[in-house]
Amino acid sequence: MPKLEANLQWMFNEYDLIDRYDAAARAGFNGVELQAPYSLSIDQIVERLERNSLSHVIINSPVTDPDTGKGNIALRPDRLDLYKERTAQAVEYASGLGCIGVNIGVGPIDDVDPDEARETLIANMYHAAEELGKVGVVALVEAINTRDQPGFFISTTKQSLRAIDDAGHPNLAVLYDFYHMQIMEGDLHMTVKENLSSIKHIQIADNPGRHEPGTGEINYNHLLPHLDAIGYDGWVGCEYGPSGNTEQTLSWASPWL
Repeated sequence: MPKLEANLQWMFNEYDLIDRYDAAARAGFNGVELQAPYSLSIDQIVERLERNSLSHVIINSPVTDPDTGKGNIALRPDRLDLYKERTAQAVEYASGLGCIGVNIGVGPIDDVDPDEARETLIANMYHAAEELGKVGVVALVEAINTRDQPGFFISTTKQSLRAIDDAGHPNLAVLYDFYHMQIMEGDLHMTVKENLSSIKHIQIADNPGRHEPGTGEINYNHLLPHLDAIGYDGWVGCEYGPSGNTEQTLSWASPWL
């Protein structure tokens, strides 16, 4: 049975951030993920994880450029030192929280030369994979749809795999998001099956709207059992904005919790 976990950046927004850990556990989740845990101390989070017997599955590296507000320092050759500093912060949190992976970030190309952006990204991917590997955490690369984030530099599964291959580090893997890839390429059933060996984390939301499964066109009643059938044994992160009160919109998940 797929191991669902709650994305606390998106879900349980009815509560303060630290209290979302408790809410997720009450709702039946055994795991959580959170893009930006950095406003909380590691000790604060660990206390809630232990209290609720929760696993903290993934976090994101903090890759927002302080000057532009855009999450693309992984692409900017003038931000190499900053990317290393942010990676060190992610390593500290991921290790302290017991995460299995970190989304190491890509971002929109903006005004960066494409060749320089790619060269910088590949170098940063290698660095993040090396540093995270020292604490037993996988560096994850996620493709994002260009409708929600115009100009996002990696927006398909093939691009993710090509960048991972170019970086050439064994501690790199794909974070595969059904929502983003439905928009960019479709064929979800076959794509996840054919690339399973490269996928270490999966996220879900329905389309359109990016709400809970059952509110759009993606057939999760097929895809979630399909993950079992093909042998995926990792976590499935619920990275969606509930269409109403979080607890009241979880009926779709009852077979999986």
